[in-house]
Amino acid sequence: MLRTPDDVAGATRHITAGLDYGRLADFYQDLHRHPELSMSEHRTASRLAERLRAAGLEVTEGVGRTGVVGVLRNGEGPVVWLRGDMDALPVQEETGLAYASRTPGVMHACGHDLHMTWLAGAAEALASARDAWSGTLVVIGQPAEEGGTGESGAAVMVADGLHERFPLPDALFGQHVAPGPVGLVMHTPGLTMAALDDIDVKAHGVGGHGSRPEATVDPVVTAAHIVTRLQTVVSRETAARDVAVLTVGRIHAGTKHNIIPSEATLGLNLRTQDAEVRRRILAAVRRIVEGECAAAGCPRPPEVDVAFSMPTTVNDAVLDAQVAAAHRALFGEAAVMDFGPVTGSEDFSLLVPPETPYDYWYVTSTPQEVWEKAEGDSLAEKFARVPSNHSAAFGPDLSVLPSGVHTLVAAALSRFSS
Repeated sequence: MLRTPDDVAGATRHITAGLDYGRLADFYQDLHRHPELSMSEHRTASRLAERLRAAGLEVTEGVGRTGVVGVLRNGEGPVVWLRGDMDALPVQEETGLAYASRTPGVMHACGHDLHMTWLAGAAEALASARDAWSGTLVVIGQPAEEGGTGESGAAVMVADGLHERFPLPDALFGQHVAPGPVGLVMHTPGLTMAALDDIDVKAHGVGGHGSRPEATVDPVVTAAHIVTRLQTVVSRETAARDVAVLTVGRIHAGTKHNIIPSEATLGLNLRTQDAEVRRRILAAVRRIVEGECAAAGCPRPPEVDVAFSMPTTVNDAVLDAQVAAAHRALFGEAAVMDFGPVTGSEDFSLLVPPETPYDYWYVTSTPQEVWEKAEGDSLAEKFARVPSNHSAAFGPDLSVLPSGVHTLVAAALSRFSS
């Protein structure tokens, strides 16, 4: 029998009251100082495993190479999975924080260090109050959500036997830190995040001396035409009712001022919310690249490859309504809102066993002084003007440490037997 939202809120407050948030803050700052890129999260995984073992969970390391799974069996009842991701980004930190990254060119610019901290805190709180719930808790520290190695950490963990080696969930929960005034929890039933495709393009030319372009086929000019033409895919080939974002995030060609190179490479990023829109845009990208290369007289056809993909994230509407109700009872009606589907993407749904309901939400984290200084009158206007995920200036306020623990604990308690 499910607890009422008020019962969940009361139990959450009771269970989390004894947590040492100062120690949790130390854990967070340590992770932030020592970020690790996708599939290199060895120190991060070890630190998480250490805390989970200390809390009494059975811990397995090396799941999907650097993933961590902790299991706490606490009598009969549902199995609940809580997931957090671990990897950092190749970004040079510019926050000015006293605990800023000590690894040059690498930063927790997406807040996964906070996700690990929330996960550890929730596990510790639930483990310390086993008389308040019954069931099995599974805590998952997932590597490589950012896909920096061209792999999905969720898919790698599943391929390594995640669904066979550990108790299968009756429900799975995840959350993400986000920009926005501290104190909000964003819930969206149904579609909440877009699908992602990273596309690698290579245009082949004929290299030569910069003083004799007539003896070459310049792939730099060809790449420039490709970039320009790609802008029409969304603006002129996609209906206004359909959501799509196509970004050229990387372009590389040449080694010296006076050398026309023999090839140019581009890195594209596509976000879509509909499978048919995705199919049409991928086809349009291939058509445009091949057409521009043919028009330029390239000596051989270009290479167009989808290097990495993530599916849409679609929350179970019933489960989301139950968890959102628990969060409203915990934080107040005004604190929980539906921001609607976003164009960000996650590999979270790849972790989910077939037919298992899941829910994914966001916890806002912009420091109050930063939010107040941001220009704009509406939430959306200010949201667009504060440091966001993947920004070198992204620095969540430490006051969200308890909030993210409470949201996870409440979600778990909403499913566990009382």
